[in-house]
Amino acid sequence: MARVKLVEQAEYAFHYPVTIEPQHLSTGSHLGADNIILLASAARADVFDSMGLTQADLGDGVTGIIITEITVNYKAEGFLHDEIVIDTHFGAFTRHGFTAFQRIRRGEKVLAIAETGIVTFDYRSKKIAPVPERFLRTLAEHQSNT
Repeated sequence: MARVKLVEQAEYAFHYPVTIEPQHLSTGSHLGADNIILLASAARADVFDSMGLTQADLGDGVTGIIITEITVNYKAEGFLHDEIVIDTHFGAFTRHGFTAFQRIRRGEKVLAIAETGIVTFDYRSKKIAPVPERFLRTLAEHQSNT
């Protein structure tokens, strides 16, 4: 399998602190690959919540998100009780989606970089939908305040 090399973003507007707990560890006693994805998902949900939105409602009452792909580059290990931060930036917008760029770090040490492809979806009609203008405005307001 060809390796995909992700690049850190210049800025991340949102920051989600978390402590590595026993349930986050792999059999190798470090932060498990599956839990990197789980914690990145929790951080993404926290971003929506901080803007008064949810992953099921991006502000128009009908449009939510569907995750289409996740890529993670692991850089270093995280261990039990490490205080880590998951930095998040939304970008690479298209008419029907965007990318969540995330960096998982312990202090200045980067543990992983992740990118999540997101498609916006109208849950009433069960069809892909345009990114809601309200979401774009709310996101712009929050990103300019950081």
